[in-house]
Formats: sequence, structure tokens, C-alpha cells
Amino acid sequence: MTIAHMKTFPRASLAHLPTPLEPMPRLSAHLNGPPLYVKRDDCTGLAMGGNKARQIEYYLGEALAQGADTVLITGAVQSNFVRQVAAGACKLGLNCHVQLENRVADMPAAYHESGNVLLNRIFGATIHHFPVGEDEAAADRNLEKIAREVEAAGGRPYIIPLGADHPPLGAVGYMDAAGEILDQARGMGVGIGAFVTASGSAVTHAGLLTGLRHRGCDLPVAGICVRRDAVQQSARVLARCRDLERLAGLPARITESDVWTTDAYLGPSYGKPTPQMFEAVRLAARLEGLLVDPVYTGKVFAGAIGLVRDGTFSGEKAVVVLHTGGTPALFGYAHLFEDGWDG
Repeated sequence: MTIAHMKTFPRASLAHLPTPLEPMPRLSAHLNGPPLYVKRDDCTGLAMGGNKARQIEYYLGEALAQGADTVLITGAVQSNFVRQVAAGACKLGLNCHVQLENRVADMPAAYHESGNVLLNRIFGATIHHFPVGEDEAAADRNLEKIAREVEAAGGRPYIIPLGADHPPLGAVGYMDAAGEILDQARGMGVGIGAFVTASGSAVTHAGLLTGLRHRGCDLPVAGICVRRDAVQQSARVLARCRDLERLAGLPARITESDVWTTDAYLGPSYGKPTPQMFEAVRLAARLEGLLVDPVYTGKVFAGAIGLVRDGTFSGEKAVVVLHTGGTPALFGYAHLFEDGWDG
């Protein structure tokens, strides 16, 4: 299902699409609620999968169209986005510089050496470290500084920015995903009642929401906050949706009433564990054989479980939970899953 009159963008084919839409019958029965389905964007294929592959197709497509030979990105130490960009750069013959921000304090050595960090090294990315973890503008400025150094050495850099003051090109990938899910559900005879997704940079959340609305679908999209509180996040999601509509050449359709975020499952801060997350990791693994990470999908599953338990989600319509991947990060958080972690 396409969106009429939407602008087209250069795209590099990197992801295994469509990803599966699967029922979670045992988790659904355990919660005695509506049928739960999982959109398996952990199965996008690129470097152990994850949602960022959809976004990277557009960023790296633009990089190639501009004649770049080097891509630069910034993110948390265990960033899944950074890892997939490093992999995509290898596949397309680009050099890659990654900047790792120290967003999560008091973490053991394994957090800084294993998981996604190890994969970045295997992909041959040039790694830079940035000590600040909660200043997107500063992270982007430092990335621009590195880009100037690349340029001075004769390279042609392309920056994938972090801050919300840049066009959300990657969100186009989740406008595509919205149509993919609707088509799959229709083909499977599944009636959808709601969606649940992580809401951090807001690119995935905004892309999914905008893609649904511009296909005439008014179903609710619950954004589970993974980095900031709901007030700040709602404003960010709305701004990203409006930016995306302008970028795609679409009429303004998203309103404040379309945006739903909750920070009830965030916990102390980004990347910090919660009891609900631990339960969600355990239930997903032991009831459905799914691995969910503690930073994103673990909290998303915690949110879906909580919204079923409190009666927000009920009835016979399916709730689709977006699995954004993040499996390698589990190894960076291994210290959390020691004896006694699951009660």
C-alpha cells in the first residue's frame, strides 16, 4: 500500500524485507488479553538485524547519490544504529567513522568492549569517543568536526545527524513499514487494534505514525519512552511528524491528538534497568523464544504487557508490538542477567 503523491528518495537496498508479522499466542494467553503480534524488525538481516536498517537504506542512499565515500554517525556506546551503519558502509564500499557517546554511567568494562562495540571493530569502523551523553547538539558539532578532518584528508563525508533540527530522512523507512504491516495483516486476516513501538529519537515512531495516517489508518500508536519523559517526547514526536510531512511533500495531517507516549516504563533514565523490563525479557524469551534487549524492545514489551494488564488494550483486535532488534546489546548488559535476575 503506497502513499499517493509522496516524494521519492534515493535508496540503498540493505534490509531483508518484508520482515515477519508473527502471533505471540503463549504471551497472549499468559496475559489473558487481546491477541499480541510482533513485527520482527529484528529480522532485517543487516549485521544481526534491527529497525535501523530501514532508516539506513535512505541515509546511505542519499550518501551514494551525493558521491560520498565516508559516512559518519554518533550514538550511545551500545548503539544499534551505529552498528548497522558500520555494516551498511562495508556492504556499499564506504569508509565509516562512529562516535560513541557515554550516555549510561557506571557501566562495567564489558559494556564498553563487547556487543555492538565489538561488531563496530569487526566492521573496521574508525571509533571516536565522546564523553557527553545527553547533549545532542554537542554530539553533532563534534561529528561535524570529524567530518571536516575527513574532508581535509581528501575524503567526501556524509553525516547522519542525531539532533531533531535535521530532516528525519530515515523516518521514510518507517512510512514504508506502516504499509508493509497493513498489507501483511490484511493478507493474514488479522484485525489490528493498536501498535506499540519504542520512542527515543522519535524517527521510528514518527515514521510509523505518519505512514499510517497518510494511508487513512487512524489506529493508536503507543510510543514507549526510552530516553526522555512523555511531555518532552510527545513534543519531539509531533515535530518529527511535521518535519517528515514537509520532507515527503505531504499535506499536514498529524495533530497533537495523534501522538501518544508514556514514560511509565522508562525507569531512571536511558539504558537503566527496571523490574518491568526484566519481566518482559523473561516472558518474551520463555513464552515466545524471543530475545529482547534491555534498552529498547525490553521496555517496549514491558509497556505492551502493562497496557494489557491495566485494561488499556482489550477486546479481540490484535496489538502489534514492534521489535526493533538490539540483540547484540544483550552482551553489553550481561552483568544485569546474573543469578536471581528473574525472581
